[in-house]
Amino acid sequence: MIELQGIEKTYESGEVRTAVLKEISFRVEDGEHVAIMGASGTGKSTLMNILGCLDKPSAGHYRLDETDMVNLDDDALSHLRNHKIGFVFQQFHLLDRATALRNAMLPLIYAGEYPADAHQRGEKALAAVGLADRMTYKPSQLSGGQQQRVAIARALITNPAILLADEPTGNLDSRSGAEVMAIFQRLHRDGRTIIVVTHDRAVAEHANRIIVLKDGTVAEDQPVAHPRDAEAEAIALAEKEVTQ
Repeated sequence: MIELQGIEKTYESGEVRTAVLKEISFRVEDGEHVAIMGASGTGKSTLMNILGCLDKPSAGHYRLDETDMVNLDDDALSHLRNHKIGFVFQQFHLLDRATALRNAMLPLIYAGEYPADAHQRGEKALAAVGLADRMTYKPSQLSGGQQQRVAIARALITNPAILLADEPTGNLDSRSGAEVMAIFQRLHRDGRTIIVVTHDRAVAEHANRIIVLKDGTVAEDQPVAHPRDAEAEAIALAEKEVTQ
């Protein structure tokens, strides 16, 4: 599904050139669950922006479903983002005055053509993340973990082929983080391609493959023999809270 060949990203400020990504090459197959890991400043967010068609590389080729993204104009890239890619960020980016259902439906509300089944699709997306009983709640009435699940529902409502998540557990406690990773694991089992960007190896180990960036290059690309079971971790943490 995804193929990167010799991806480079360099920023220029006057005569100063800063190379952030250097000769990045790897493939992500349809239905894979991949974690991209690295310390702050290693180029993770820059790489995610390129994968999400939010930015273009300075050199190299990025092919999504055999289409080279480097050659597409802004309108074509926007269309791809809206139809093939769902985004989940560390900050939830929810509208404070809108209900969970309205927040989940936002990609459809802002689309060129508002589908007749938008309301039903919003309900289905929230049910898929365990929030069927919170559809009329506003963000201030939801926990951090629940707000992130609304954000995941919003990312899923257009039925994207790829889900990109940038530090999705960064603002969550351990239990809520495990619950979010459990959702990603269920989506992966259902055939969705999941790419999670994180600095936390414990989060990365929920994936089936870890790509480690160091100084803008791929330092490691290895399968995870036994991914951590996020659902079991969430249950264990919930039981621990009850006994304390």
